[in-house]
Amino acid sequence: MKRNQKDQLFIFDEPSVGLHPRDVSVLINVMDQLIDNHATVIVIEHDLDLISNADYINDLGPEGGVNGGKIVAVGTPKDICKNPQSVTGKYLKKHLELFNLI
Repeated sequence: MKRNQKDQLFIFDEPSVGLHPRDVSVLINVMDQLIDNHATVIVIEHDLDLISNADYINDLGPEGGVNGGKIVAVGTPKDICKNPQSVTGKYLKKHLELFNLI
């Protein structure tokens, strides 16, 4: 983790599944270290703690399965919260308000 990660791409698919909430913060710190070492990190996730720590979000929906797969909203977590088309934004806004982040 201490070496330069420039030009490295890391893709995580639901990395928080099965983790205790305290372990999610450890995971966020690891991802932050990768980014600090110039890596690109892409995360497919539903956990609001992870989503709220994102620099940029592509929110897909509007639902799952055949009713999903379309880009509903893009931007920062605060941008997503302001988008009425985003179901994620509705819950993310409550999450951020709970922790006084907006």
